[in-house]
Amino acid sequence: MLAIACGVMVGNIYLCQPLLAQIAQQFGIAEKAASLVAVATQIGYALGVLLIVPLADMAKPALLVRWLMALTTIGLAAAALSPNVPVLLVASVCFATVTVIPQIPMPLAPTLVAPEHRGRSLGALSTGLVLGILLSRTVSGAAAGFSGTWRTPFALAAILSAILLFIVPRFLPEAPSGKAPTRYRDLLGSLPSLLRHRSLLLSMGMNFCVFGGFSAFWAMLAFHLQAPSFALGPAAVGLFGLWGAPGALIAPVAGRFSDRFGSAPVNAAGLCATATSFAVAGTWGATSIIGLILAVNLLDFGLQSGQVANQTRIFGIGEAIRGRLNTVYMVATFSGGAVGALAGGLAWTFGGWSDVCLLGGGMTMTAGIMLTMDRLATIYIALQRSDAE
Repeated sequence: MLAIACGVMVGNIYLCQPLLAQIAQQFGIAEKAASLVAVATQIGYALGVLLIVPLADMAKPALLVRWLMALTTIGLAAAALSPNVPVLLVASVCFATVTVIPQIPMPLAPTLVAPEHRGRSLGALSTGLVLGILLSRTVSGAAAGFSGTWRTPFALAAILSAILLFIVPRFLPEAPSGKAPTRYRDLLGSLPSLLRHRSLLLSMGMNFCVFGGFSAFWAMLAFHLQAPSFALGPAAVGLFGLWGAPGALIAPVAGRFSDRFGSAPVNAAGLCATATSFAVAGTWGATSIIGLILAVNLLDFGLQSGQVANQTRIFGIGEAIRGRLNTVYMVATFSGGAVGALAGGLAWTFGGWSDVCLLGGGMTMTAGIMLTMDRLATIYIALQRSDAE
């Protein structure tokens, strides 16, 4: 049930992506301006992770989720009724800020299982999370295509969030899992001290880059598929979420491999898949639907496996601070998403689809350099210790 909730609530951030071309048409604005809606949701989610998710270490999870779901419902309804783009942008930031519900059970999951199954538990929730990201586009595109307006998906999401408000909190504990500062100011003040952990900085940096490329790809896919070579509408764009679902189902396997072999090999495999995805999308996928479907699956596998590996790594730092570890990690992730969506819009304006794929490939290569440097540093430190002994 928690995996389903993660998927549904995170989907609120991505349901706008297949609608961007339709939003641009109905409001009579440029494509680059419409892409700011996707940027707004990424910024809002990053703010929510920074300001709200730390409360998972202090507040009662069930009560916290009830309030967040109620506010999410109101924000989505406001987006559906937006009379113009500025109001839609404000509403998008607001509902994205409070739809951070998936990040509340994520730090709780490892506390409910044995340490050797930490990766598997995260894999289960991450499967729901990524399927929600992908399938929200499918449902959103289909609803907009059949109804003829981009407002319908937002209205449906508001109704679904209101229904979950009465169900999901029953599956969450009434008390926080660990000891944390009792004052909100102290809770936020403790976040910078977490950056002393090298494993956290590595995970943050890699996911900033990979999620940035992922966001650039998906934010611009609607415009690419509406180009003359494809001439597809929002319903067809949304179906690409469904085509990419198989890649998301790798999450439990990635969790098991992280438990068994460590996070670094899983990260390496994920980065290879992501780099290949952008190469395929920029060449074969420039004119072929089949090429894009292959690229989407590789991209989803790369993001998902890397996400599970990164969270397995950082949640091993300490149980009592997992909520705050997840906070700084996800702030980096969705900051990367906002940067990627914004940069993707600029790349599309200046060079089209090929530049968007080059951007994603470059961000993936940067993540690969980070992982390589960390492994070399680890080997060097081990050799130094060996020589000292």
